Parts: sequence; structure tokens; C-alpha cells
Amino acid sequence: MMETAYNRGLISFPSAVNSTQSYWLTRFVILRLLGIIYAIAFLAAINQIIPLIGEEGLLPIGNAIEMIRKVIGATEGFIRLPSVFWFNHSDSMMLFIAWLGFILSCMVAAGYANAILLFVLWVLYMSFVHLGQDWYSYGWEIQLLETGFLCIFLCPLINMRPFPKQAPPLQIIILLRWLICRIMLGSGLIKIRGDEIWRNGTALYYHFETQPMPGPLSRWFHFLPHPILKIGVWFNFLAELIAPLFAFWPRIARHIAGVIMILFQLNIFVSGNLSFLNWLTIIPALACFDDGFWSKILPRKLVEKAKAAQAGCEPSKPMKTTAWIVTVVVIFLSVGPVINLFSSRQVMNTSFDPLDLVNTYGAFGTVGQERYNVVFEGTWDNDSTDKANWQAYIYKGLPVELNKRPPQIAPYHLRFDWQMWFASMSTADQYAWTYNLAWKLLHNDASAVSLFAKNPFKAKPPKYVRAVLYKYAFAKPGNAQQLWWTRERIGLWLPVLSVNNQQLIKYLNSEGWLK
Repeated sequence: MMETAYNRGLISFPSAVNSTQSYWLTRFVILRLLGIIYAIAFLAAINQIIPLIGEEGLLPIGNAIEMIRKVIGATEGFIRLPSVFWFNHSDSMMLFIAWLGFILSCMVAAGYANAILLFVLWVLYMSFVHLGQDWYSYGWEIQLLETGFLCIFLCPLINMRPFPKQAPPLQIIILLRWLICRIMLGSGLIKIRGDEIWRNGTALYYHFETQPMPGPLSRWFHFLPHPILKIGVWFNFLAELIAPLFAFWPRIARHIAGVIMILFQLNIFVSGNLSFLNWLTIIPALACFDDGFWSKILPRKLVEKAKAAQAGCEPSKPMKTTAWIVTVVVIFLSVGPVINLFSSRQVMNTSFDPLDLVNTYGAFGTVGQERYNVVFEGTWDNDSTDKANWQAYIYKGLPVELNKRPPQIAPYHLRFDWQMWFASMSTADQYAWTYNLAWKLLHNDASAVSLFAKNPFKAKPPKYVRAVLYKYAFAKPGNAQQLWWTRERIGLWLPVLSVNNQQLIKYLNSEGWLK
């Protein structure tokens, strides 16, 4: 009789705790997505770290470490910029760390994680961020470190099962909500303060065309009617300035806020290539949802496993105590970021402590109204004037060829292409490593050339190399030439250079780039 009553749902066990107050499935989803993001980040390091900061890279890590040692000393340098590469920064060591991080990340993505594993991933990635120089200067690097740090304490110390016996500490869930609140508010406030075209609702007239790396749908977004683009700006402010305030409200309001913030990130993802930023930002937004929400959309088998784990839950005093300690630390370290949020001199993407535990964030405080691209060109001709047959090096993500549709790159990150987008708005002297790049192109350096999608000088190195600044704009859809872009030449960005240029050689030697 008892069995019959149970099967009919007339009797429930005490372990069937209210799913609106539990976060077993929330932890499961958060950690799986975190593992995927870590894996993508380490994969980018595997593919790009040697040409960027390797022993013969554009900005060798050894040079950076030596400069830090001379200025503040090795001990102080390690304290300010903790990294395993202070002990060994050979190419093989960096690749080993990148591969180790990738493998461990895949384990987390597959469902196996504990505090030790997540701590190791955090330390490994921090090692790249702190000594990665220009290539790791993006806001999402410290955002990944802060997110990864908080997620360490969602897990038991040793148990790696997808659904361990210890429940995720509620304090950490709340800290993740605090993180998404700061991320969104920081981005919204910097826009309000930073640029008139955000305030008057016209920013999206330009953003899709001038953003760092347009994607396949960016042109479609760019040519949407202006009233729709203005609505997009207001939705932006809804997601960044209003929704995050409801991350701490009762569950219905919290769920609506979470949905709005996630939909906003998905919209950004399909309209451009912002690396893994959008997916990373979704992670703390997931903390807005409880198991009651996830049980309606996740596979039933997964929901049943979560219920079984909850039924056999064993409270862990060490996990609870640690969670409270982390909460106190985060509250203390949040003072600086909060002051920054309300400051008229608000800054974006800044760390307030050496471990990047609590940071300030922001994106697109200003939006450019014209798109500039630097295109590297070379020639075999003896003539170095404009009359020579100059051929372009094709980027993997940035536009060069006018008839080429922008590729989908995100969530992968092309660090070199991103830096060249920033460089196009500055001078070559402000991005001095471009002279080192030109020298390597003059020698067909395989590592440097690998940063491009196409090398037009496979047979032999070019005699001359230069970089030209162009202004690009989207061509209207349906044009007769079937072009994706139009462009106008502005002038030389990097002068014509050759292997016999003594001034170039002298400069490279002074920077320690020639050995």
C-alpha cells in the first residue's frame, strides 16, 4: 500500500526539499560553462602564445620579466604579478601550461570538478594574464579570473562528481549575483557618462560597423532601420542599468532579470565577435536561477540526479565556513570597485588587488563613428613606391578583402587581430611591437606569419614591407559588385621597411628584439 501511495504521488519523502531554494542544477550548469570558457581560453594560448610572447615572439615574456626585475625587483614583481612563469618561461613551459589548462578545462566541461582542480585552473590562467602584456590586457581576462575564483568555492575540496553530496553554498551564489550586477552596471554607467551618442540613442547607428571584429550578421544589424536601432540602445540600458538591480530580489523578479541579461548577451554574440566575453558574462547571470527554474528546461534524467544528490546531502562545515570567509573578503575588496562605479571619473576593466579577486568592468564607453584598419603589405619588386605590386597579408578576423564576408570567430579569441584594431586608432610608435612584426615578415618568420590567415609570400620573403591605414565601411547589401566592404586609403601607418634599414635594426636591438 505504501508503495502504491508513493507511485501515485500521495506521499513524498522529506528529502524533497523545495527546489526554489536549492542550486544543485545551477552549480552544474555554471561549472560546465566555465569549463568550456576556460578550454577556449587555453586553446587560444596553445595556438597563439608562442608568436605573441614566446622567446622569439612579438613581445617576449623574458624581456618583460627582465624589465620588471630591474625596476622593482623579482620579489616585488612576483607579489604584484603572480605567475608560474617567474620560475620558468621557456616556450616549452608555456605550451605545457596551456595544454595542462586545456585538458583540465575539458574535465570540468565534461562534469568533473572540485575545488583543487578549479584552483589549479585559476592559477594557470592567472599566469598568462599577469605576464601576457598587451595580449592579455582585455577586461574579460580579469573577469574570467574573478569568475573562476568564486567558482572554486562552489565545489567540495576533493569530490569531483557532477552532483556531490555537498550543496553549493548560497553565499557563493549570491557573490556571483554581485559579480553580474557590477559587470552590467559598470558597462551601463560608463556608456551614460562616456559618449553623447549613447545618451541620445544613436550609438548603434555606428557600433556594428566600427566594433573590433564584425561577424557574419553585423552588416544586417548595421542597416536595420534607425528606430529599431534606437530601441536596441534602450534595451541595452534595460539590461545593464535596470535588470542587474533585480538580481537580489525574490525569485520571479530575479528570473526575469536573469533572462533579460542573458538575452542581451546572446544578442551581442550574434551581432559581433567579442571573444568569449558574452558567454563568460552569462555565467554569473545563471546564478539568478534556482533548481525550480532549471527543472523545467533541463533533461529529466539530469533533474533526477540532482534530486538524488539533494536527498543524500551531507552538510559540510568547512565549505560553509570557507564560503563565509570568501564573502567577507569580497565585501572588503568591493569598496574600491563600488566607489569607482559612482565616480564621475569611472574607469573600465581595472583590478584593485594583485589576484584580480574583485574588479571593475565596462565596455564601449565610447563608440567610434568611423572604422579604421591597418593592413600590412609586402612586395617582391625593387620599387618601394605606390607603383609597386603590393600584396596584403590577410587577417584571420579583421577585414582586408572587400568581397569577404566577416567570419564567425567568437567565442574564440584572436589576440593579434584585436590589438591591430586598437592600433588602427593610434600610431605605430604607440604599438612598437609592429616594427618587430614587420622585421619578422621581412624574414618570413613562420611563427609571426601564423598570426595571419594568408601569407602572399610563401615562396620567398618580400623585399619591402609597409602598413597602410584605410577607412572601411559596410557596402550596402545587394550591391552589383557583391562587396561586403568599401574602403578609402588614408595613408601609410608604418613606413616602407627592408632588411637593410639600419634605423630599424638599431631600434630592434635597443628593444632587445634582435639576438
